[in-house]
Amino acid sequence: MTAIKNAQSVVGAPSQFKQASRKGKKSWRKNVNLEDVETGLEGMRVEERETGNTLQKTQDTDLFQIDVKGDDRIRHTLPRYSRSQLTSLKVLSQRSAVPAVFSRTTSAKRKSGLTNEEKDRLLRIAKRPRKGPFNSIMDPSEYKSGSSVVELSEAVKKSGTYDPWHPKKEEKIPYGSEAVQKKKPKVPNLPHPKQGIEVPAVVEPHQGTSYNPPVDAHQELLLTAHEKEEKRLQEEERLAEIKQKVSKLSQDDDGDVNVAPGMKLDEVEEEEKEDKEEQTSVIPPKKAPERKTKQQRRKAAEHLALQRALAEKAAKKRLAASLGDARTLGKAALKMMKAREEEKAQRQLAIKYRMRRRGLAGQRLGKHTIPEEDVEVQLGEDLSESLRAMKPEGNLFRDRFLSLQQRALIEPRVLVLPKRRRAKIVEYEKHPWKRFE
Repeated sequence: MTAIKNAQSVVGAPSQFKQASRKGKKSWRKNVNLEDVETGLEGMRVEERETGNTLQKTQDTDLFQIDVKGDDRIRHTLPRYSRSQLTSLKVLSQRSAVPAVFSRTTSAKRKSGLTNEEKDRLLRIAKRPRKGPFNSIMDPSEYKSGSSVVELSEAVKKSGTYDPWHPKKEEKIPYGSEAVQKKKPKVPNLPHPKQGIEVPAVVEPHQGTSYNPPVDAHQELLLTAHEKEEKRLQEEERLAEIKQKVSKLSQDDDGDVNVAPGMKLDEVEEEEKEDKEEQTSVIPPKKAPERKTKQQRRKAAEHLALQRALAEKAAKKRLAASLGDARTLGKAALKMMKAREEEKAQRQLAIKYRMRRRGLAGQRLGKHTIPEEDVEVQLGEDLSESLRAMKPEGNLFRDRFLSLQQRALIEPRVLVLPKRRRAKIVEYEKHPWKRFE
């Protein structure tokens, strides 16, 4: 684009103003006055020559500085304007902050220099001879133990640099971009169940589980196992009774095959008898209610208003009588609230004490219930007097797994049994003429 010439030139004699052609949109766009734009661009170039960067791209911290201390001798150190300074010195003092343009390009390296370690690694991979000290070729049989073809992994190289207990650094969000940043989910500040559990990883076994236990300890453990088995049998009986009741209710009393189980049809004979009785009995016609007169309506309204007034008076009387008992009622309510709080605190204390001793055994956590440990005991006839003849009881893996669940280290799980294959395997014998031998 060409700028429109002024009537007076910037340097030298004035030039004659020449009107550019305005015929067509193209000529209008071509002959646009761009003096303001050029002036602004030239100002930005001057800023870049003086400071090395435009002021609009420079940070405020680089442009301004807060002087807290101050200096009284600053006036003596500031440079003064001198008219007697030579023009050559003025030109030399105005150095441009923009780096100079080189007339010819420097010869850049085509390949980046390899370090000795990288070069050694590539030679090992390619199985090429490697040079040792004094440029002597090393014998492969004399390589050190750590100079194999396989290089060290990243985990080995970065070993010892990561500290899992070191606090994480808080990332600084730049000002104005808070809405763009992804917010981390707020975790509720709740106590973890494992904080109040003091169950050891390996619980000390009962004395009755020994191969040669004391009589009292063995009897105590037998009673504990007996009580636990009784509870389990009672629960099974209760569930069986409930199942039997449900199955009885679902069965049809008549035993009709054409009707779905649990559905009963009404008897048609009873309905027919009732219809016949209704037809035989004559229903007397009801008399229409007589229309009330104005006097009857007025008396009914007065009676209703009197009843409402009496009820309101009785309510006020009861309220006035109960005002005297307000303090006693308040004290009774406070006592009840305190008693409830004490009961709640006792329940929570009992739960904490139970969790401290037994962990989460028997409690429901999420979808499943954490099982309790089985009582491992042998009968008196199965006991052996020697360790060699002892029969092993229980399973160590199951004990460790239950211990992890009860100490709230892993979530409760249920034993997943392999599913039986429902599809039957069909055996098919090929035709003899299809066999090529």
